[in-house]
Amino acid sequence: MIYDKTSFERLYKSNYRQMYRLAFSLLEEAEDARDAVSQVFTQMWHAQPELREDCVTGYLMAAVRNLCLNMLRTRRQNAAIEAELKAEQLVHQAQERRELMDELARVIDENLTEQDKRILALHYDEEMTYAETAQALGISPSAVNKHISRSLSKIRSIFKTTKQ
Repeated sequence: MIYDKTSFERLYKSNYRQMYRLAFSLLEEAEDARDAVSQVFTQMWHAQPELREDCVTGYLMAAVRNLCLNMLRTRRQNAAIEAELKAEQLVHQAQERRELMDELARVIDENLTEQDKRILALHYDEEMTYAETAQALGISPSAVNKHISRSLSKIRSIFKTTKQ
């Protein structure tokens, strides 16, 4: 095969469509298929392998297939790495959440009155409204509001001082 601009353009025009269809059937993404075909032509232009004219199409199709298979292998490897990193991140987030919840429980136990603890437990753990919490404890809804506001303020200030 002769590597001059005119013959290479002719080779490109006569084989591009067939190569693109193969690449797209393997990669299932138009942009990646175009990239693969372009890369094969670029590599061929730079390497200028000695080929018989009747073998050029076969060479191009094999090159595109091999490149696409390599791209798919890289995709799988990247997907596996991403999945592993995401799993590690989820484990780390769960651990941080557990540690934070343990710290919150400790702060509540050490710094709030029994009444404040009961009100927080009913409102947040049992998901009762202010009115339901007030009725359960025999106090007014405004007293529940006051206890919750004061408790949350105290918890925030404790966390603020421990994080500095």
